[in-house]
Amino acid sequence: MFQNSSHTASTAAGNHDVPVIVNHFNYGYASGMAPGAGIAVYKAMYSFGGFMSDVVAAVDQAVEDGVDILSLSVGPASIPSGPSAFLNVLEMQLLFATRAGVLVVQAAGNGGPSPTSILSFSPWITSVAASTTDRKYNNSIVLGNGQSFSGSGLSPPTLSGVYFPLAAASDVCKGNTTSALLTVESCQETEPFVRALVHGKIVICTYTFDFESETASIANVADTIQKIGAAGFVLTMDPDIGSEKIKGSTMTLSVPGLILNSMEASTALREYYNSKTLRSRSGKAISFRATARILDGRQASYTRQDPVVASYSSRGPDVNNAQLDTADVLKPNIMAPGSLIWASWSPTSEGDQYIKGQNFALLSGTSMATPHIAGIAALIKERHPRWSPAAIISAMMTTADVTGRSGTPILAQQANQLAPATPFDLGAGLINPSRAIDPGLIFKAKFKHYVLFLCSVPGVDEMSVRRAVGVGCPNKKKAWCSDLNTPSVTISNLIGSRNVIRRVTNVGGGDEKYQVIVQEPLGVSVSVTPQVFKIIADASRRITIVLNATQTTNTYSFGEIVFLGNQNHTVRMPLAVFVSSTLHS
Repeated sequence: MFQNSSHTASTAAGNHDVPVIVNHFNYGYASGMAPGAGIAVYKAMYSFGGFMSDVVAAVDQAVEDGVDILSLSVGPASIPSGPSAFLNVLEMQLLFATRAGVLVVQAAGNGGPSPTSILSFSPWITSVAASTTDRKYNNSIVLGNGQSFSGSGLSPPTLSGVYFPLAAASDVCKGNTTSALLTVESCQETEPFVRALVHGKIVICTYTFDFESETASIANVADTIQKIGAAGFVLTMDPDIGSEKIKGSTMTLSVPGLILNSMEASTALREYYNSKTLRSRSGKAISFRATARILDGRQASYTRQDPVVASYSSRGPDVNNAQLDTADVLKPNIMAPGSLIWASWSPTSEGDQYIKGQNFALLSGTSMATPHIAGIAALIKERHPRWSPAAIISAMMTTADVTGRSGTPILAQQANQLAPATPFDLGAGLINPSRAIDPGLIFKAKFKHYVLFLCSVPGVDEMSVRRAVGVGCPNKKKAWCSDLNTPSVTISNLIGSRNVIRRVTNVGGGDEKYQVIVQEPLGVSVSVTPQVFKIIADASRRITIVLNATQTTNTYSFGEIVFLGNQNHTVRMPLAVFVSSTLHS
C-alpha cells in the first residue's frame, strides 16, 4: 500500500462509528470491517511508485511479525516476463507467506473492462474485484431560464434561493494578463482575475488539457474561487478533449462548485451564457445577465440498486505468462464494494492533490475493495483461528452472492453497456460476510499442493520450480493445473474430456446430507459423483467431476456446481471451460 494506506487500513480495521467530517460537514459515520483487529502498516511504495524489492521486503517483514492477513492494494504494472507469471518474485514471496499461514488478499487491478487485464495471478492469492454501491452523490446547477443540469461535486450550495450572475473566466480577467489563456480558463491562479468583476459571480471554468497532464487540478479551482471572492464555479468540458472522464470529480469541495461531465450540458450552459451576455464591439463582456444557482451536492441518495461489477475492475481469464496463454485458474476470486468508499486519509499525504489536507477521502478502485475482503477474512480467522488461508478463501468464495437483492443476476459494466456478469468479472460472486463465517464445506490446499500446481503449468520445468520454491516436482505422473483443490474449476483447453477431483471438508459443526445440482456450461456435459452424500462433522469427502466436451465453443462458457445441505448450507463452485475440441486426446 502507498498513498492510500490510511484509507485501506481504516477500511479493513478502522474504529466503529467514526464521524466523517470534511470541510465542516458531517457526511455520516464509518466503520472498518473488523474494528477490533490490530493493524500493521508497512511502507513499500512512494509518490513516484516503488520497487518490487521493497514490496517483497515488506511482505517478508509482515510474515516475520506474525500478521494473519496481508492486504495488498498494489501489484505489478504488467504481466511479468519469464516462463510463468506464477514464478515471479512477488508471487513466490506471497506463496511463502501462505505457507506460513498468512492469508494474502490482493487487488485485481483497475484495467477493466478489457479481458485478461487481471494483475493478480496465483491460486494462493485472493484476488479482489470491485463493485459499485447504491450510494450516489449528485449535484445540480439551475439556470435563470429554468434549465437544470446534473453533475458531480460534493460541495455546499450557493445562498439558498438566490441566483448569482454567471461569468466565463476569460471575461473577468485582466485584458493584459501575461498568463496563458488555458491557465485563465482552467481557473488555476488568482492573479489574472479582476476582483471587482468576479466578486459574487459563479465562474465558468473549463476542463482543459492542463487537467489531463495534471498541471491543473479541481482542488486549485476551488482554492482560486475562494480567494477571489466568487460565489462558486462550474467546470465545463472542453470540446477538444471530448467525453474524457473528468479526474477528481468526486472530491469534496469547500466552495459551491459543480463538475459537468456531459458535453451536451456544457454546450447548453455556454449557449445560455453567451445569449445573455452583452459585449462591446471589441468582444469585451460589459453586462452579465445570465444567472444560476448551485444546489447542495453533499447529501447522499441511496438507490437500492443491485451492485454491478465496476467498469474499471480488471477481468479474467487469468494467464500463465506474458504471451497471454490462459491458465486453469479462476481470477478474480471474489468481489467487494470498491466505488465511492469513504475512509480515513492522512492530511499530510502528498499522494493525491485532490485530497491534500483532508482527514477523509472518497475513493474508488479495486484497492478500495481489497481491504473489505481483508477485514472480513480477519473476522473469519477470529471465529476459526485454526483455519488455513485456503480454508478462508474457500469459505468466502463458496458463500458469495451471484444475485442482487432483487434476486436477478449481478451485472457487469462493459465498454458501453451492462451485461450479465461471468466468473471472469466477479469471481465466485459478491462477498456475503454472514454466510462466509459458516460455509458448511471448505476446500483445503497446502504448500505441497501449490508446488504440484506449479509443476503442472505448461512451459515450466522442474528446475524452474526448484529454483523458485526450493523443492522439486514429485515423481508421480504430472497432473493438470485444474487438479488443485480450489473452490472453482477452470479449464482453459478442454479436448474431449477431463476428470477433476475435489475434496470437501465438513466444517458445519454436525453431520449433514448434501445434494449436488449442476448448471452445465455451454458445450460441456458435467457429471458429479456422488450426487448425494452424507458427511459427518470434520470429515472429508472425495468428489469426482467429469467434464465431457459436446460442442466446440472456441470461447469460455460458464456454469456452476451447487452443494445443497439439509442444514441450510449452500456451497457454490463456479465452472469456466474453454472447449477446443470434442475429440478425446
